[in-house]
Amino acid sequence: MTLEKPVFTPIKNNKRAFEEVSSRVKSLIFKGVLKPGDKLPSEGELAKQFNVGRQTVREALRILELSGFIKVQKGFGGGPVIKNTILANITDLFLDAFQVEKISIEEFTEARLMIEKAILNKAFDNIEEQDLGALKENLAKAMGLVSKDQLATDVNFEFHTLLARASKNAVFVILEKAINTIHHNFRSRKSADLGATQKAVQAHEKILDALLKKEREKPIDLLERHILDIQNSY
Repeated sequence: MTLEKPVFTPIKNNKRAFEEVSSRVKSLIFKGVLKPGDKLPSEGELAKQFNVGRQTVREALRILELSGFIKVQKGFGGGPVIKNTILANITDLFLDAFQVEKISIEEFTEARLMIEKAILNKAFDNIEEQDLGALKENLAKAMGLVSKDQLATDVNFEFHTLLARASKNAVFVILEKAINTIHHNFRSRKSADLGATQKAVQAHEKILDALLKKEREKPIDLLERHILDIQNSY
């Protein structure tokens, strides 16, 4: 959607006007006035509404794009469009920090165990039928791939994401996204392993079965064994 009416007001006497511009755009996103897919006015129109120079607007848009709030599309009919890529940016930063700090597999596994046990425990309390349905569908897809001797790596990653969503805690979803990214980085250092994929699918099947039977302790024990098996496969 293209904004038809001016939504911004002039900025007065601000030495770092580009920060004020980006702050006001983010404020409207947080309030829901601007939504993903909405197209912002052109650089010239934004400069006019904020009463600032084009360079100020350009710098503000650059900050917003780097932060994951917008995407500046090129070519005819392009321009700044509201996008929700913040989670992807956070995950990339997390991976960069992980690599710079040279964190060991053991440290990663220890932290992963604590986080995913908490996720599973919370999911046990908050899981709904639609969550169970999504997990069943995910497992069926993974089992179908394995039956054809195909890797189900991405589908297996999604299983853990679905558990995080079932917890109904947005922070857990973000943390699980970061965990999956680092896990994928470790996994990519080795050649594809069908045996590891099969073991993961079998573990997920047992965890889901325990969830369906409402056995609180059993799936947590199964998850711990599953994650330790993953550590040994790196």
